[in-house]
Formats: sequence, C-alpha cells, structure tokens
Amino acid sequence: MTWLDLLIAVACVAGVLGFISVVALVAIWTERKISAHIHDRLGPMETGGFHGWAQTIADMVKLLQKEDIIPDAADKPLFKLAPYIVLSATIASFVVLPFGAHLIGTDLNIGIYYLVAISSLEVAGILMAGWASNNKWALFGGMRSASQMISFEIPIGLSLLIPIMIVGSLSMQDLVGAQAGGFWNWGVFSHLPFAMIAFIVYFWASLAEVNRTPFDLPEGESELVAGFHVEYSGMRFAMFFLAEFANMFLVAGVAVALFLGGWHAPFSFLEISAESNVILHNLVGFFWFASKGMVLLFIQQWLRWTLPRLRVDQLMHVCWKIFLPFSFVNVLIVSLWIVLTQS
Repeated sequence: MTWLDLLIAVACVAGVLGFISVVALVAIWTERKISAHIHDRLGPMETGGFHGWAQTIADMVKLLQKEDIIPDAADKPLFKLAPYIVLSATIASFVVLPFGAHLIGTDLNIGIYYLVAISSLEVAGILMAGWASNNKWALFGGMRSASQMISFEIPIGLSLLIPIMIVGSLSMQDLVGAQAGGFWNWGVFSHLPFAMIAFIVYFWASLAEVNRTPFDLPEGESELVAGFHVEYSGMRFAMFFLAEFANMFLVAGVAVALFLGGWHAPFSFLEISAESNVILHNLVGFFWFASKGMVLLFIQQWLRWTLPRLRVDQLMHVCWKIFLPFSFVNVLIVSLWIVLTQS
C-alpha cells in the first residue's frame, strides 16, 4: 500500500465518521421533534435557537463528560470491548454504501454480501455487552437481541436476493446503475409485485435488525430498564447510541440503493451528467441518496411513536410464519420468471 492509498483510506474513514456523526445528531433531533408533535408537545425549543436544533449537541457534550462507570462484578475486558465491536461493525458496513457514482469507499464485486456479513458482527457485540454486564436485565436484552437479529437476517437476505437476481450482480454500484432512467426503472417497481413485496419485507425486517419499534424488545424500557446497555455510561453509552442511529440510516441506505434508485433522481431531467461536470454530478447524486435515506429514517421514527411493542412470541411469529414464507415464495417465483424469460 502506497502513501496515497493510505491517505485515501484515512479520508474515507474520516468522511464516514463525519457523515455518521451528522446523521446521528440530526436523527436524534428529529426523533425528539417527531415524538413531541405526535404527543402534542413541542420538544426542544431553546438551545441553539430555531426549534432547539443544538440541544442534541449540548447533550452529547454533557454525555462525553460523564464518568465511565464499570460494575465491580462485570467482565471488564469484554465490557470495555463490546461498544467498540458494535460501532466498528457499523462503520465498516458504510464502506460499500454508494452515496454517488464515485462516492463509495470501495466498490467490491461482492459488496452486498460483504455488507450483510460485516453488519452481523453487531450481534456479537450486543450479546457480549449483555453478558459482560453481569446484570440480568442486560443479559435478557442481549439474548433477545441475538435471537431477534439472527432470525430476521434470513428474510432480509432473501429479500435482498430479488434485486440481485434481477440485475445479476452483487456490486452495489451495478445494482444502483441498473435503476437509471426515472423512478419507473427503480428496483421496487421491477418485476411487480414481487420486488415490491421484497422491499416491504426488507423494510419491516430491518426495523427488527436495528431494534426499532415495534421490534425493540432488546431495549424494552418497560421490561428491561434499558436492555443490553443498562450498565453503560459516558463515552461507551454514546458509542451504542451512535451505532443505533447510524444503523438506522444504514438499513435505509441499503433499501435506497437496491430498491429506490440509489443516487438517481426520480426524473432524468433532474440529474446532471458526469460528462458535463463530475463534481456536480456526484454532489447531486449524494443529495438524492441522502434525501431518500432520510425519508425512510423519518418513517422509522414515525412508526416508533405510533405502534405498540410486540411480545416476544408475536415477534417470532411475524418472522418465521409471515416474513419467511413470503420471502421463500418470492425468491422461487422470481427465479422461475427469470429462467423462463431468459431461456
């Protein structure tokens, strides 16, 4: 590796960290404002001026100054390591997320496979945090998270197979490039209604993957105090918090890349060709990708303050008896369709 390659890698990591931090700050603020308006409240209004936009920044600064408390009976090495594993898996997943035609960390030819594999490491970190805390509520939360995330990875993987089979590539750039030309060419409208079903299953299953309502049992405040991170404070708690909101955008970004046209605009005349201006082409692409991702993130937050939390048996029923059969049948029909139409 040359010095130039190293500088590019460092720049990519810094860019991802900066983007994740900004997304987390904005998402926490919108979470507060959305919940407030749904509850007929105002939410933050003072700090920073306009609708308390700097309240999250103030809270983050205060949180980073908190004492880092480690319980005496905790498994200290694992307790300290768990938040780093969770956050590292999240950051590593952003490497293959295509924000624009040239705005991608690395365009792996197995990009979506890498993303699904590396994001699964988060399960190990959460389970490690729950077990190492030596707290029964944290352990319950970690066990719930492991069973939930591992279960819902199956319908998620089967749903992602639909656009992969249609395009014939695992590269994120190829998957986005095949959706150019207007919203009618987006993956969600391809091979109707099967791609639409895959998108719906993926979106709902992704809520369980990132522990969001109605699938937020690992953090069930009314049952488990705070779930797997109940014993964490200060910087380590902030890392869990940052990873959660970053994962919300991550699953939304995957949905955008595979089903909603990626960086492509809804209409061709809204795009700028790379031949005329490469920089502007990438900036416009980034705008469309980030905008679509934030819309899905808004829907995730909207659902949190609208739907009640499921019971554990209801959650597993949804996964194994609804999402999984639909996903298997969907994959089978689309594969037969492709074989018959290409033969």
